[in-house]
Amino acid sequence: MALEIKSSAFKNGESIPVKYTGKGEDISPPLVWSGVPEGTKGFALISDDPDAPMGSWVHWVLYDIPRDKRSLSEGVKKDRVSDDGSKQGTTDFGRVGYGGPYPPPGSLHRYFFRLYALDAKLDLKPGLTKKALLNAIEGHIIEEAELMGKFKR
Repeated sequence: MALEIKSSAFKNGESIPVKYTGKGEDISPPLVWSGVPEGTKGFALISDDPDAPMGSWVHWVLYDIPRDKRSLSEGVKKDRVSDDGSKQGTTDFGRVGYGGPYPPPGSLHRYFFRLYALDAKLDLKPGLTKKALLNAIEGHIIEEAELMGKFKR
């Protein structure tokens, strides 16, 4: 069984409800994953918008997620370090924690939630950028899964 990530808020390829965007409550959607590969020691999650006018825009960076965790509840607190030890990085909004979709008016944008199963517990410092996280997990990715939602203003 392959690694899979889903949300009860929207299906892959469908619209992200306003509640989870900058137009709404701007809280993270609930996420759940299954099909975790053998040897997984932890997870990382990156959410971004490749359709942003100036290139990919990073909406969420979350890592050092414990290996036994299989979900993230709606509205993950914007703490640098969570009670379970997972850490959040800095988004392109310049802050830590989830920042929902809020594209310029007009065209439809795609938002990817990519989950990485890792073969090591990396114990990284909080506040990493997407680029720094990708550099840190390079060579440690066992498998990845993605969920894509759409939003338009």
